Amino acid sequence: MKSIFDIVSQDCSRIITQTYSTSFSMATKMLSNSIRQDIYNIYGFVRLADEIVDSFHDYDKEALFVKFEADLESALVNKISLNPILNAFQQTYHAYGIDKDMVDAFMNSMRQDLHKTVYHTEEEYKNYIYGSADVVGLMCLKVFVNGDHERYEALKQTAMALGSAFQKVNFLRDLKADHDELNRTYFPNTDLNNLDEISKQAIIDDIEKDFSEGLKGIKQLPLEAKFGVFMAYRYYNQLLIKLKTTPALEIKSTRIRVPDYKKVELLTRSYVKYQLNLL
Repeated sequence: MKSIFDIVSQDCSRIITQTYSTSFSMATKMLSNSIRQDIYNIYGFVRLADEIVDSFHDYDKEALFVKFEADLESALVNKISLNPILNAFQQTYHAYGIDKDMVDAFMNSMRQDLHKTVYHTEEEYKNYIYGSADVVGLMCLKVFVNGDHERYEALKQTAMALGSAFQKVNFLRDLKADHDELNRTYFPNTDLNNLDEISKQAIIDDIEKDFSEGLKGIKQLPLEAKFGVFMAYRYYNQLLIKLKTTPALEIKSTRIRVPDYKKVELLTRSYVKYQLNLL
């Protein structure tokens, strides 16, 4: 029976989330049970695509990506895939009416990571972030509002801003790995070989602007989603605080992390704020 395979597929998406990202997994656990699995399904899909282009260096990544893309198209059309991650994603895709152009935009950004290493202009940078992060936020928003089109349109811009903020924090945190291991430079008009405090502050100012906009949307989310998304916001904001106090030269040489004990502290304090309606 396919229902058994669907359960196995969902378990695979959950395991990918828990294995690859303890912070996102912690935030997802704070979502209502009614929507939690669908967010696992979305994360499993985007994480697998990202791993193909970022991690599988000993294999033909382009061939793997082409095969993955063909399997994705088949899954969305036929509503089944023998790849359990894609099988789980297509369930959520169809259940919530996720737009195909969101999926296409995401895959286009992932495809760029196969070959493109430098983003020279602000337009290139924004287009990449739209595909790699903003649309992921929009997919999740589709789940959060559960078919409420008016609410979706009202929160669309703030969801994109939050997705952008998360991605830009990742870019700044992963500066060393992206530059040294993958030879990628995402920030335009920034010499990462000579990153100074002025350039770092300009990046942080941009992220803080996105966070401010994103927080407005979090406050308007349905109860089923609000605390989980707020938890993710708090975690990434904590990363940004650490990046702000870390010298530019040090950011280039190490990966900034939030210790596990701090994540638990953030969870506790975030829950108190949520319960006291202090968002």
